[in-house]
Amino acid sequence: MPVRADYAADPAKSRGRRFPATRSATRSEFQRDRDRIVHCTAFRRLEYKTQVFVNHEGDLFRTRLTHSIEVAQIARSAARCLRLDEDLVEAIALAHDLGHTPFGHAGQDELDACMKPWGGFEHNLQSLRVVDELEQRYAGHDGLNLCFETREGILKHCSPANARTLGELGERFLLRRQPSLEAQVANLADEIAYNNHDIDDGLRSGLLQLDAMIGVRLFGRHCAAARNAHPQVSGRRLVHETIRRMIDELVTDLIGETQRCIDAAGVHSIDAVRAAPALVRFSDCIRADSVELKRFLHANLYEHERVLAVMKRARAIVCELFHRYRGDPALLPDEHRQRVDAIGERAIADYIAGMTDRFAVREHLRLTGGDPDRLRAVDVLGAASDALP
Repeated sequence: MPVRADYAADPAKSRGRRFPATRSATRSEFQRDRDRIVHCTAFRRLEYKTQVFVNHEGDLFRTRLTHSIEVAQIARSAARCLRLDEDLVEAIALAHDLGHTPFGHAGQDELDACMKPWGGFEHNLQSLRVVDELEQRYAGHDGLNLCFETREGILKHCSPANARTLGELGERFLLRRQPSLEAQVANLADEIAYNNHDIDDGLRSGLLQLDAMIGVRLFGRHCAAARNAHPQVSGRRLVHETIRRMIDELVTDLIGETQRCIDAAGVHSIDAVRAAPALVRFSDCIRADSVELKRFLHANLYEHERVLAVMKRARAIVCELFHRYRGDPALLPDEHRQRVDAIGERAIADYIAGMTDRFAVREHLRLTGGDPDRLRAVDVLGAASDALP
């Protein structure tokens, strides 16, 4: 393993945990964070939370869990080449979506709309709530009691109003400072992972067409290279070969450009990293290609009429759940009803955000008089069954 660079996060010099904890004799502090995340309930729930296609639309589409694993793999590969702390970057990558709602961004947007009078809802901040408060695994405190550096990386975005409530963790948003390089790597690894696996899922679903994808620079040149190298390749093999080459170029470019930025900035400590501009980045030409790809996916996949029809119904489910629980908290399980008494509507948002797709469907059927044994989301979401060819 490469020697850790002086600008990397050092687990022996962590800013520490919120509650005192005895150090492990066999694992670094960041290894312990990674392990706590993998073993927590919210991580397991990601298996049944939507990435793009609603759970049950197909067994081979990505979920939040498989997405998080792909992000961790990409982030750890980049971190090793940059001589960063691999355990920290993996912990951040695995935890970054712990606060995501059922039904992907549609669920998040609807829960945010429902919660507007009470501060709104943002899945990134919710991920921090999960690891700081909502996980109940330790006798002496709420949450997972993660290191500052892991929590810092989980909180990618934060409004000034929310930042002021977070103490030391929120200071960088008010002072316009950066997180660790490990956090910055995890952030761009997230972008690399979802852009590329959404192409794969979109083509598999039939909502994206290969001929149209070839018109996108990043995909088109690697598809051509794959065909040149393997003239007989076609179908799924061609798609996989193309995406493999795309990821390789993106990660290689990220590593090279980031190292050039680090060298140019002359940073030699994590504090210097935090005071510098963002150092983890793509080169200008690859950034332009990535933006073009992202715009194509928004126009042709995320905003496809069939996807939007499914998400419209998903939003309706989240909205009705929220208002039914708010109108009658007795519908909630005892522990969540007690939290409503203590913190109000935020407890309802916590409960809904923690649901998997299929549990949200089951709850909606129970509260609206349907058959809660109808667990197939495609049945309840209606148009979802038409989303695939």
